[in-house]
Amino acid sequence: MLELRPNCECCDGDLPPAADAFICTFECTYCPDCAAKLEHACPNCGGNLVTRPIRPAGKLITYPAATKRTLRAEPCFT
Repeated sequence: MLELRPNCECCDGDLPPAADAFICTFECTYCPDCAAKLEHACPNCGGNLVTRPIRPAGKLITYPAATKRTLRAEPCFT
């Protein structure tokens, strides 16, 4: 099951489960602004960033979004 991470790995902005977000195949997660600045390429793996699917609200009760925040050790932008 896809992990719905609660924040952008670059700017640490909140990303609720229904928010627009972008992910790579390793589920690295970014807000739309940071994804655009990264030209939709994951700075961790080099893969492409695609729109994260939205989990229906009824499924969030049984399958909640993640709560652990993830940030990159290195800045996304120089």
